[in-house]
Amino acid sequence: MGGLYTSYARWNKRAQTTKKRSLCTKRGDYLMTLVFAGACSHAPGITGRAERGDPIQRENLLKNFDRMRQEIEGAGTEALVVVAAEHFANFFMNNMPAYCVGMADFYEGPIEDEEWLAIRRVRVPGNSELSERLIKVIMNDIDVAYSQEWKFDHGISVPLNFLTPDYGIEIVPVNINCQAPLTPLGRAYKFGQALRKACDSVPEKIAIVGTGGISHWPCTPDSGKINEDFDREFLDCFIKNDKERMLSFTDKYTYENGGQGAFEIRTFIAIAGACEGAKGNLWCYEPIPNYAVGCTVAKMEIK
Repeated sequence: MGGLYTSYARWNKRAQTTKKRSLCTKRGDYLMTLVFAGACSHAPGITGRAERGDPIQRENLLKNFDRMRQEIEGAGTEALVVVAAEHFANFFMNNMPAYCVGMADFYEGPIEDEEWLAIRRVRVPGNSELSERLIKVIMNDIDVAYSQEWKFDHGISVPLNFLTPDYGIEIVPVNINCQAPLTPLGRAYKFGQALRKACDSVPEKIAIVGTGGISHWPCTPDSGKINEDFDREFLDCFIKNDKERMLSFTDKYTYENGGQGAFEIRTFIAIAGACEGAKGNLWCYEPIPNYAVGCTVAKMEIK
């Protein structure tokens, strides 16, 4: 009986959502249901070492995290796709997919110590039926793995702590492999394009946020180092959605100037791919050494 009720509830929700399609923007010959796109940092120090950041810089960061939350909510978002980089919480060298999409009705996180990250462990709502529909469309262009078991680490839990603090929006987690051997930047851009097609193929209003980077050297003697010049160089390409310049960041150049943590630019590039033809706005960039990263919040326009 429970299974029948769940199936009916999902069918009814989908039917009600379909009625809303007339409120969405039209793009060419189909309706856009992607209602928001952005990118932000996910460093554990943002929450775990909150009091150690410069108060003025932290205030600006929090203000813009909240600005993103308000825009996501104001757009009527029904599901939030978080494109992140995984830190060996679920995938390891014995099985490291280039791309993976979560397909569960709920997730748990953070997997890290609650006191260390300063985020309580919670059950986060998902939507397996929506995820499956998105996955089927993405697979027309990009081969993706999927997972019905996923424990969030700071890469997703930190952004959610600010963007949906009451966990009232269904989450679709996405992982892009940022461990060597790395998925090429061009493929990350194409993944973003495929994700956009998928988002616009469903009636639900969807927001997407890429999280990660930019320059940082986690778990090394250089932890806390920030290369502001590298960060601003990449962010300039990202905000302008300059595909050629973004894809010119070789892994060698990125590693030498942004550290291994900067390989997470792939999550930003995926968002740029999803917003191809549109530019963005950099709301916040605050290099905070005690957070070990240049803290970023940005919005991309949608065309």
